[in-house]
Amino acid sequence: MNKTLSILALTGSLVLGGLVGYDIRERSADAGAAAPSTQTAQTAGAQPAGTTATGAQGQMVQTLAQRYSDGRARTESEANTVQVVKDRRDGLVLITVKEGDNSSAQAQLRQRLQQQLPFDFGLPDGGGQDQGATATGSGFFVTSGGDIITNNHVVEGASEITVHLHGNTKGYKARVVARAPDFDLALIRVEGVPASEIRPLPLGNSDQLDVGLKAIAMGAPFGLDFSVSEGIISSLERQVAVGTKGVNQNVIQTDAAINPGNSGGPLLNSAGQVIGVNTQILTGGIGQSAGVGFAIPVNTVKKLLPELQAGKGGVIQTPSLGVGINDVASLSAAERKQAKLPEQGVLIGRVYQGSPAAAAGLRGSRTLIDESTGQRTTQPGDVITAVDGQPITGAEQLPQQIISRKIGETVTLTVVRDGQSRDVKVTLKAFDLAAAAQREDAQGQ
Repeated sequence: MNKTLSILALTGSLVLGGLVGYDIRERSADAGAAAPSTQTAQTAGAQPAGTTATGAQGQMVQTLAQRYSDGRARTESEANTVQVVKDRRDGLVLITVKEGDNSSAQAQLRQRLQQQLPFDFGLPDGGGQDQGATATGSGFFVTSGGDIITNNHVVEGASEITVHLHGNTKGYKARVVARAPDFDLALIRVEGVPASEIRPLPLGNSDQLDVGLKAIAMGAPFGLDFSVSEGIISSLERQVAVGTKGVNQNVIQTDAAINPGNSGGPLLNSAGQVIGVNTQILTGGIGQSAGVGFAIPVNTVKKLLPELQAGKGGVIQTPSLGVGINDVASLSAAERKQAKLPEQGVLIGRVYQGSPAAAAGLRGSRTLIDESTGQRTTQPGDVITAVDGQPITGAEQLPQQIISRKIGETVTLTVVRDGQSRDVKVTLKAFDLAAAAQREDAQGQ
């Protein structure tokens, strides 16, 4: 069966109310003061047919008999939405992928999402497991050369990628230029599309947003291609786990209806600029929009775009310290006092072999054995309290600081050990923490 993609698995709908039009007319009680003394009854008192006569000052006059054209009936906000959609819909694309490996993590994710969907819209299936199942997502042009931004979870593990343009039934093949799994972003490049059909969308500035501003989501929810929904920016203070490492990152929360299949589609502002890439929904367990969705800020896209364009089919890696961590506050006040540890910071529980942290000499928690009694005690590891002078109060903040740096960059960690604070320089590199943990656990370390 054809599947709709999303970790998106993202967002909610906004119900717009109608407006009832009234013509409020105020007239002065002193007609002589409001008009010249020579004014005739015909010029002062004539009323159009179909309206209610006015008497007292401020009386409401119904205008039910008056006809409104479509243009006059539209509110300014509605007219703006219509214009934005007309101007930007040709920059939106529908992405269909064929699974290359049904056992891959992303393929299994897409299968789980499909199982959550309660509806079958009669979309063609992908030919079964033997021929490779298909799934759909969204994306949008960012360059005149045919570069398209989408979510990593839309295209990772796909053996074939096909792109459909708005108003065009022809499918165009596309290939992955590069992926950034830790940010759930990918850049694909479509082939064979006439230059005149490529309509890049302008990228806005997500640092200049305010809560309450209009948000327009475009995509293919449940495979219903080229759909539009509207809402507002609900919050700019949300952090959710994004990408393969599951690091909490800043996202845009919106109530514009986003569902599986909207993944990778643009979130636009009233100026028609992309302000985010739709990526996740809070489902409440029902597998579809519940009014809370999240988009990756467009400034993250702009920061990664040069690397993605130069990726040559590769994966943009992010650095890691190579440590297991916890909040130092997880220790009791007595334990912190005995070990001379601060009240806030990140406690290093484990330092993995071959990691940047190991190369810098950082220490994890250790188990000490009293040889005379055989009693075991745990000696807490180092506590990181700052990165390049910026205070770190909780364990979720350290990965956020590190993932935003570049491989090869050197950071200065402020570390408390045995009651003494010191600065430790760490040169960052890509390090597979999950593989290291599995390897050392197998070795009983």
